[in-house]
Amino acid sequence: MAQKGVQLDRETISCSICLDPLKDPVTIPCGHSYCMNCINDHWDREDEENIYSCPQCRETFTPRPVLVKNTMLAALVEELKKTGLRAAAADHCYAGPEDVACDFCTGRKLKALKSCLVCLVSYCEKHLQPHYESPKFEHHKLVEPTEKLQENICSRHNEVMKLFCRTDQQCICYLCSVDQHKGHETVIVTAGRTERQRELEGSLQNIQQRIQDREEDVKLLQQEVEAINGSADKAVEHSEKIFTQLIRLMEKRRSDVKQQVRSQQETEVSRVKELQEKLEQEITELKRKDAELKKLSHTEDHNQFLHNYPSLSALSESTHSSSINIRPLKYFEDVTAAVSELRDKLQDVLREMWRNILVTETEVTLSQPEPKTRADFLKYSREITLDPNTANTYLLLSEGNRTATNTEDEQPYCNHPDRFTDWDQVLSRESLTERCYWEVESRGGAVQVAVAYKNISRARESNECRFGWNDKSWSLDCDSDSCDFWYNNNKTPVSGPQSSRVGVYLDHSAGILSFYSVSDTMTLLHRVQTTFTQPLYVGLWLGFGTTAELCKLK
Repeated sequence: MAQKGVQLDRETISCSICLDPLKDPVTIPCGHSYCMNCINDHWDREDEENIYSCPQCRETFTPRPVLVKNTMLAALVEELKKTGLRAAAADHCYAGPEDVACDFCTGRKLKALKSCLVCLVSYCEKHLQPHYESPKFEHHKLVEPTEKLQENICSRHNEVMKLFCRTDQQCICYLCSVDQHKGHETVIVTAGRTERQRELEGSLQNIQQRIQDREEDVKLLQQEVEAINGSADKAVEHSEKIFTQLIRLMEKRRSDVKQQVRSQQETEVSRVKELQEKLEQEITELKRKDAELKKLSHTEDHNQFLHNYPSLSALSESTHSSSINIRPLKYFEDVTAAVSELRDKLQDVLREMWRNILVTETEVTLSQPEPKTRADFLKYSREITLDPNTANTYLLLSEGNRTATNTEDEQPYCNHPDRFTDWDQVLSRESLTERCYWEVESRGGAVQVAVAYKNISRARESNECRFGWNDKSWSLDCDSDSCDFWYNNNKTPVSGPQSSRVGVYLDHSAGILSFYSVSDTMTLLHRVQTTFTQPLYVGLWLGFGTTAELCKLK
């Protein structure tokens, strides 16, 4: 409450112009008080009109009032300044619940300004002065106030712990060094701190580097987000345009079919009605002849009968029944069938397109370092089998579809659209979209170890079907003398130790494909860095008499 009262007094004795405590206070005729300089400056700005006003109540004065220092108010201001500052300073220096208190203060303790690591005591500003003034304390170590000074005392011997045991990695006192730490490697704590400080600096550098790396990764991911959003927006925009065009095309074809059917309907109906009218006219004529002949047959005058009979008995040419072409009642069912077939084909196309859209989904991940040892590679080993539906008919699959052999006998495989018909190749049953590793053991001749997209061509003797000779497959071609890498009909000679076993490492999301020669050690033969847009499948091409096996890896 006392502090609140001081605060109210301060507000009362403050100048409403500068908002500071009054300096050389003066009171003008309306009763309000200001600093002499503040009110003079205010009136100097109003001097042009020779009218002077109070900044608070706006009362005007003419002529300009003569200002005289209010000595009583000035004395009050000075007194309140002193008492208020002392009260605020004292309250500010007392230790609160979260502060470190001075150990020397009695009664209400003040905040500690420093703690001494030699005295193991915390001091306020007053009690700290001997440490600054007396030479006896010049070697004492002053630190920021802390409550943990007692942690520097050995709990066993109640001595200051001035040594660091390297053997047990802990601070100890002198008695500990000759007791339970006898024979251990010890140094003074400053030396231990220096060692740990160097390690800490190394850790800080490592942390800073990791922070920098992660910030770079965040930037890359942000760029990836922007690229994904941009690509998605373009894909949606283009697909909307294409679907709109498709819809318009379908609407046009629907209108064309409708118009064609109606036109043909009109033509056919007109033809039938024309024939119908002709027949109806013939019927009318025949009925008239029939009536006249009946009437003639009842004529009693023989001469009249003989005279009229020739003209009445003559009949017009009759419409032959063969000219009336009655079609089956299926005039436009062929149109319905054609439209239905179009619908089914369109559904198949859209279904396949949707399947392709789904398989091109990719996961954004941070790039991972490539394994270094075979043991590291084996952590990503994947069990892979060969798909009989893709195998050329001269490839014999065995060992649970893990082994393929190129034979002179054609195998009795059933027809299948996925089968390679002209190249001695086969694909795996499993698709690869993550990090994985596999090995191929070959014997007997040349072999190509490859990966390929599922939509690689199958049924032609052309480069579109051959592993490595198109942009849908990557292939390592190995024989007894040489090794080459093929992609998109481009050959890259590969140097390295020849081995019957080839290891393949794939990081699909990172776009990494690596081939290794595997023996007692692993030697990199060739690495590819690209972007894979579809799931990959393991591929094998075998020369005549060659056997290749997808190895079981533990």
